[in-house]
Formats: sequence, C-alpha cells, structure tokens
Amino acid sequence: MMWNKRELGRKIEEWLQEDLGFGDVTTMSTIPETEHGIGILYAKEAGIVAGLPIAQQVFETVDPELVFSAKVEEGTRVEVGDQIAEVSGSVRSILSGERLALNLMQRLSAIATKTSEYTAAVAGTKARVVDTRKTTPGLRFLEKYAVRVGGGYNHRFALYDAVMIKDNHIKGAGGIAQAVAAARAAIPHTMTIEVEAESLEQVREALEAGADIIMLDNMSNEQMVEAVQLIDGRALVEASGGVNLDTIGAIAKTGVDIISVGALTHSVKAFDISLDLNTRKR
Repeated sequence: MMWNKRELGRKIEEWLQEDLGFGDVTTMSTIPETEHGIGILYAKEAGIVAGLPIAQQVFETVDPELVFSAKVEEGTRVEVGDQIAEVSGSVRSILSGERLALNLMQRLSAIATKTSEYTAAVAGTKARVVDTRKTTPGLRFLEKYAVRVGGGYNHRFALYDAVMIKDNHIKGAGGIAQAVAAARAAIPHTMTIEVEAESLEQVREALEAGADIIMLDNMSNEQMVEAVQLIDGRALVEASGGVNLDTIGAIAKTGVDIISVGALTHSVKAFDISLDLNTRKR
C-alpha cells in the first residue's frame, strides 16, 4: 500500500503550518542563516523502522535544498544506537522540520514494530494479522502503510470500500438475512460483504445469507474451532475481540483466516528516535 505523494504533500504543508505558524522563532533568533550542518537520526530502542520516505518529504518541503539520506531500508530492524538516516543543509531548516519528521517516524515505526510482534506470534499458521479503522484521524493512510511495513495486512480502508454488517446494523435491518440481502442489492458485484457473528447460530445465518466473510466476535477458542468447521471454506473467517500477544497464537491455531487487531494502531507507544546535530559553517 502506497500513498498519493501530492496528497501527502498537502498534509505535510498543513502539519508544518500547525507547528511553524509564522516561523520558528527560537531557531531564527539563535541560529545564523549561514550555519550548515548534518542531522543524524538514530534509534534509541530496538524495532522496525517505518516512515523514512515520509520524513524525507517533510524535510524537502521545509527546504528543497536539504539532502536526506536513509542509512537503512524501510522495514529494517534496528538496535539501540543504530543510525537510521541523516539530513544535511541549512541548520535552520533541519531544526524547523525535525519535530514533524520525528513525530511521524516515531508513530509509524511503533506501529510497524508492534505489527511485527503480532505477525511473529502467528508464524506457522495460515492466519493473517490485519489492522482496523481504530486509527488516528488524518493519519489512517500512513498508519495502515506502517502495518504493511511491519508484515501485516490491511482490512477495509474506510466505510466506503466494503460492507461490514455489525450488531447494530443487524438490529436496524431486522436480521442478518435482511441486512445481507439489502446490501447485496445496493452494492457493486466487486464489493465484499462481511457479517459479524456473536454465536454459532449467527454464523449459520450469515452462511445461509451468502456472506463473503464472517467475523467471529469475542468467541472462545473452542467456539472458533467449531465455527471454522461449520463454515468449511464457504467464507473467509475473521477473529476479532480479545486479541493480544498472549492470545493471538492460540487464536491462529483455531484455523481462522484473518485476525484483526485494533492494538496495532490505537495504543502503541512512540518508537524512540532522536536527531543529533553536527554543525559546519559555510
């Protein structure tokens, strides 16, 4: 999954405006305009690096004459003290772009690192680890990108690209059969329909209604094994609810195809990256 560079550019302009306003008063008042240097980005913890091309675009938006050079590839695992990248040019420009570049890389690297931990926990099974819509407003496209960098997969991007019939839709429509039939009549043939099931009876109803994907919501492992056997390949099976690093391995062994994990994006702690400046006058 990639992004539209022009759309990202518009976002970066907005984020820089939020941070810089009418100018970086500290930098402009303390750093001579002629001061040049190199900013070294390095890891202060171990994990997966994500967001290098985004950081590069931030610095180049601040000052097209800045030169950004990645020292590792996107998705590489780094250890404490490893150099990630360097940016050279005007010290004023480096410092003005530093915080936004670091904020984005720290967020995305945290998501990629967390995702890699979850994908490692299901190794040897057929289960895919996928994200959810529990993302930071305005950052969804980047956060879902970071999930891919970490070895995971994306669920639907938003409300518009797939049908997901959940408990309140079922109540409002009058039942699973009614909800699926109404959705099937309204959507293009290329769009999938997923139904959330809280019981084996609802799994049967979803199957009879022709759901493409059935989400097993907060079921026990024993129930999920039974549901997988009941579905028997007639629909993709997704597990959701109560998923963490302690439980995901056993969930994967039930035979489900997909495991959705909100924690990949909604509660990660920023990955610690710092920038050290070396100056040189020109």
